[in-house]
Amino acid sequence: MTKSLGASLMDPGRPLILVTGATGYIGGRLVPRLLEAGHRVRCLARNPERLTGRRWPGVEVVKGDVSDPASLAVALHGVSQAYYLVHAMGEDAADFRGRDQRQALTFGEACAKAGVRRVVYLGGLGDPERHRSDHLASRQETGTALGASGVPVLEFRAAVIVGSGSASFEMIRHLTERLPIMITPRWLNTRCQPIGVRDVLAYLVEALEHPEVAGIFEIGGGDVLDYRGMLLGYAEARGLHRFIITMKVPLPILSVLWVDLMTPIPMVLAAALVEGMNTEVVVQDPRALEVFRVRPMTYREALALALQRLDEDAVETTWASSLAGEREGPALGSHEGMLLVRHHRQVMAPPQAVFQSFCGLGGENGWPAGNLLWQLRGGLDRILGGVGMRRGRRHPRELRVGDPVDFWRVEALEPDRLLRLRSEMKLNGHAWLQFTVRAEGGGSWLEQTAFFEPLGLLGLLYWYSALPFHLFVFPGLIRALKRRAEAAMTPTHSRG
Repeated sequence: MTKSLGASLMDPGRPLILVTGATGYIGGRLVPRLLEAGHRVRCLARNPERLTGRRWPGVEVVKGDVSDPASLAVALHGVSQAYYLVHAMGEDAADFRGRDQRQALTFGEACAKAGVRRVVYLGGLGDPERHRSDHLASRQETGTALGASGVPVLEFRAAVIVGSGSASFEMIRHLTERLPIMITPRWLNTRCQPIGVRDVLAYLVEALEHPEVAGIFEIGGGDVLDYRGMLLGYAEARGLHRFIITMKVPLPILSVLWVDLMTPIPMVLAAALVEGMNTEVVVQDPRALEVFRVRPMTYREALALALQRLDEDAVETTWASSLAGEREGPALGSHEGMLLVRHHRQVMAPPQAVFQSFCGLGGENGWPAGNLLWQLRGGLDRILGGVGMRRGRRHPRELRVGDPVDFWRVEALEPDRLLRLRSEMKLNGHAWLQFTVRAEGGGSWLEQTAFFEPLGLLGLLYWYSALPFHLFVFPGLIRALKRRAEAAMTPTHSRG
């Protein structure tokens, strides 16, 4: 199945480029830069609906999976070069290394059959003989597996990527902002060569100008420093005074729990990051500077750009964008046994104002009714191993399909008409929260519906045990949205 995200503006005679992982942190930023450079782009996505909010004119989207040869045959038809930006970072699976390798082997074999000239892959930096991280090992094994079928592979290996919304940046940001005095593990003294996300993207884009280049290229920023220096560098950029004391932590899981508690990063992803921080990741082979024009910025420069993006509310993608929805069930609409709570309100404001009122929910904005209860439910979800509330949102006011909103994800979005959020909480069932608005009687008619599809008896017990919460929160929520939309239409007068 294919569809286009806009009328094609590209020269049909130009080579076709496939991007996998376009819903992720790097892939979501790479596609618009490829378009700016004039390339024809096709994306492979398990859930194409998560890309419908992107303004990517001419981009073709194919529904499929890197582990499915049939969908790969469709996606790779006519493709000259392919980006492989898929990995299991942050997934709680016992055999993630084996799965990474199997997927890469399948993708490489499909590329060979389709006549793809080269695969471009973003892997992880580190000496394979010395690193102690399963995730870093898997990233490097994936590069090897991609080339096992004989297709040339250009593999960039990077350490920590510094950019607004990246998992590493968010971990550093939240730890430094929240803790004036930090007692940290000794791995904070491990050396690292962080690289700005703009430089990573520049390498990936320029790669298409060198179709004959293959092999491993290590890429890093302009500084080599330890993780302690990265935290203090952030503090300096923000004008904060921070004190760090390093000590031996007897159990690595304590570090993971601390990151999980103090930052938005969920435990599974925190475990992968902390594990990687025990390994020195510094460029040993500088050939990338000889082959490519990119001259990487310093850590301080990358931090400044990331903070500027945050200040401007201009974050393109976040670490949460790259995490697939935990439940890829059927679309809402035809489920038997669906339980729901629905509320209506007449709102004396146009649909545009009402739409903006419910598109501003969550994140640092909070929830305008029962916010403490939402936070408690998010805390319970974290305890149960879910994403919790601290995942936040990409932008304080704007949403697009696929965006995370606390423990929800945007499943459907129609400007000035509809917003549907799908729950990613740990539940015995599937839940949605939907808002629709239409013009009526000089104002708008707002409908708010919470849907729940229970799985078995435990699902039914959960629903009825949560009814007191529903009866308190949801009526208050629609009243608050009505007030917010009508207040936005109240004229303000300057005082003379």
